[in-house]
Amino acid sequence: MKGVGKISILIIGLILLMSIANAQSNKINTSNIDIVRDKWGVPHIYGKTDAEASYGLAWATCEDDFKTVQELILAVKGKLGQVEGKSGAILDFLSYITGVDSVVELAYDTALSPQYKKVLEGYVEGLNDYAASHPDEILLKKAFPVTGKDIIKDYVFTNVMLASIYMDIAKIFKGYISNYEIKAPAGSNAFAFSGKRTEDGKTYLAINSHQPLEGLFSWYEAHLNSEEGLNILGGTFPGGMSIMVGANQNLGWACTLSYPDVDDVYKLSMNPYNRLQYWFDGHWEMLAIKKKTVKVKLGGLQVPVTKTFYESKYGITIKNKSGEYYAIRFPANMDIRSGEQVYRLNKATNFTEWHDAMRMNTMPCMNFIYADRTDTIFYVSVGEFPQRNPSYNWLKVLPGNTSKTLWRPNFYPVDSLPQKLNPKSGYLVNTNNSCFDVSAIGDNPDSTKCNHTFGFGPEKNNRIIMAQSLINKLPKLNYEQFKNIKYNVTYNDSLYDYHIDNMITLLKLDAAKYPDIADAIKVIRNWNRQCDANNKEASLMLFTLYHLIDKLTEKSTGNEYNTFDEIEYVGAVKAAKHHMLKYFGSLTVPLGEVQKHVRGNVELPVSAFPEVLAAMYTLPYKKGMRKTYVGESYIELVRFSKSKVEIESVNAFGSSNKPGSPHYTDQMQMFVDQKLKPMTLDKETIYRDAEKIYHPNK
Repeated sequence: MKGVGKISILIIGLILLMSIANAQSNKINTSNIDIVRDKWGVPHIYGKTDAEASYGLAWATCEDDFKTVQELILAVKGKLGQVEGKSGAILDFLSYITGVDSVVELAYDTALSPQYKKVLEGYVEGLNDYAASHPDEILLKKAFPVTGKDIIKDYVFTNVMLASIYMDIAKIFKGYISNYEIKAPAGSNAFAFSGKRTEDGKTYLAINSHQPLEGLFSWYEAHLNSEEGLNILGGTFPGGMSIMVGANQNLGWACTLSYPDVDDVYKLSMNPYNRLQYWFDGHWEMLAIKKKTVKVKLGGLQVPVTKTFYESKYGITIKNKSGEYYAIRFPANMDIRSGEQVYRLNKATNFTEWHDAMRMNTMPCMNFIYADRTDTIFYVSVGEFPQRNPSYNWLKVLPGNTSKTLWRPNFYPVDSLPQKLNPKSGYLVNTNNSCFDVSAIGDNPDSTKCNHTFGFGPEKNNRIIMAQSLINKLPKLNYEQFKNIKYNVTYNDSLYDYHIDNMITLLKLDAAKYPDIADAIKVIRNWNRQCDANNKEASLMLFTLYHLIDKLTEKSTGNEYNTFDEIEYVGAVKAAKHHMLKYFGSLTVPLGEVQKHVRGNVELPVSAFPEVLAAMYTLPYKKGMRKTYVGESYIELVRFSKSKVEIESVNAFGSSNKPGSPHYTDQMQMFVDQKLKPMTLDKETIYRDAEKIYHPNK
C-alpha cells in the first residue's frame, strides 16, 4: 500500500507539472511582440498573432494612461467610489442599475467565439502583467487581477453610456419624466467622398468624433498589426482592445451618435395597500427588491452607502422622490458581443466582410460612414430595435401594466435600418443629424420605408447646414478643400442651433430699445459668424451663448428643442457684456484670448464654438477665460486609391496622459493650428523612423 501511495503521488506530481507546462505554453510570448513608438509616441504594435497584438495594445495603453484604464474597470466592479469618491460612486450605482454585471455573467460562456476569446485573453494578460510590474500605479489593489468578463462588462457599460441611458434614469430620479422625448446633446462628424467627387480620383474619409478630451471616453490612438491579418490605425477608448474608428490598408470607417428611441420608460400602477405590488395583465405582481452597497471615499474614510432599487417584468425599476415607480428597458444591456463585432470590423478586408460584421448588430444608436480602396462609400444608422407594438407612442412614457408594452429582445436586422450605398451624388455626411439627410436630395434613405417605432427623427443642426452648403458649392473638391470643410468654424446666417431653435431673435434685438447694451448689440450684429481665434466680435457672442446654455441646463425638462423669449436674450447679452468688461476691459477681444486649449503648463488660443463643424465646448477657466473639454478630439483623414492608403491624424493633447511624458502635450500646437501629422501602415517606414522599439514586460 505504501508503494502504491508513492506511485500515486508521483503520477499526481507529473500531472501537475504537465498542467503547469501547458498553462505556461498558453501564455503570451512577449518576445514575439514589438511596440514601436513613432516620433509622436503613438504605439505601432506588432505581434505574430492577434492575441499578441492585443497584449501589446493593453501594455502600451497602460504605459500611457493606466489610470483611465482602471477607472472603467473599477466602475463595472462597483469600486470606483473607493477611489474617486461621490463621482465614482455614481458610476458604480449606474453600472449596477443597468444590469451590466448580470448580463455578462449569464452570457459570457456561450456568446463569444473561441477566436475572439483568445484575443480577449491576450489583452487581459497584458493588463494583469502591467499591473503586476507597476504596483505603485494601481488605484485599488483588490481590483486586480482582471478577467475577460471585466473587459466585456466595460464594453457593455460603454454601450449603455453611448446610448445615454443615464439621462433617462436621471429624469426619473428628478421627477420630470412624465412628458419627455428621448433626445440628447450631440457631437461628431463623418464624411466620405467617392472618387467621382474628388479632383484626384481618390476616395476620401473623415473620421471626426467629438468626445471628451480626457477621461473614460477620450480617444487613444494606436496601430495594430499581426501576421494573422490585422493592420489598422485609429482611435479606441482607454481599455478598448480593438480600434473603434480607423482605417486599414483596404477600408476605413467613422462613427457618429444618432438619437433614435433606444430605451423605453414605463410608469407602474402600484397597489395603494401594498407598496411592492404593481398591476400587470389583470393581477398584482410583486417587485423584487435590489439593494446595492458601494464604498465611497470621504476624506480618509471608506463609507458604505446602500441604495435600494427594484425589478419588475420590464427590468430595473426606480422609485422617484415623489414616490412613483418607473421601469426602464433598453437593448444596450442585452448583447455582450459589441467588442467582438469591432474586432471583426478591424479584420475586414473588403466591403462584404465589413458589412457581414455589421450584421451582428450589437451597438446602440450609431451612424457608420464607410469608404474603401474600391471607391465604395456606405452609410448605415445601426441600433438594436425591438419589435414594438405600433399602437403605442414609444417616445412617451408607456403604461407599465400590460404585456402589450413588454417587448422581447428580438431585434430587427441591420438590413432593415436606414442606409445608403454609393449615392449618385458621390458623398455621404453625418453630423448627428437625421439619417434621412446624409447626401444630396434624392440620394437619401427613404423615411417612408423606416419603421416609425424606431424613433428616428428630423434632427437638424448648424453642422449639417454648413456641411451641405459647402459641399454643394463644389462639383469636385481637392484634398485641401476637403480639409477646409472639415475644419470650418462658421455659423449659418440664422444661428440655427440644434438645442436653441430661435437664436435669430438675438440678431434682431433693437439697440434703441435697450440703450444699456446698445454697444453689445452692435458688436453681435457686426459679427461675421466666424469663430476663428482672431475674431474680435466672437468673444462677446461666446459668453452670450454660454449664458444661454447655462439657462438651458437650469430650465431643461428633457425636451429636445428649446426657445428663449426676447428678455432672456437681453439678459444673456447683459451678462456677457458685464463679463467681458470685468475680465478683459473691452467688448472686442480676439477669441483666442478668452478661449484656451489647456494641459499642464501649456495654454494655447483655440478657435471654434459649439455646433460649428470643428466644434469645441468649453468650461470656465481662470481669469474669466474658458478652456476646452469636449469636441474636436481625435481626427483621422484618409485617402484611398487602388494602390495605397494615405493617412493623417492628430489628437487633442498627445499620445500619453502621463504628465512626465514628452508626448503629454506635443500635439497641442498642431491641434489648435488645424494641422495633422502624416501616419502610415507601412512596417518598413515605421521601424526605420521609430523613436523607440521594445518588447512589453521585458
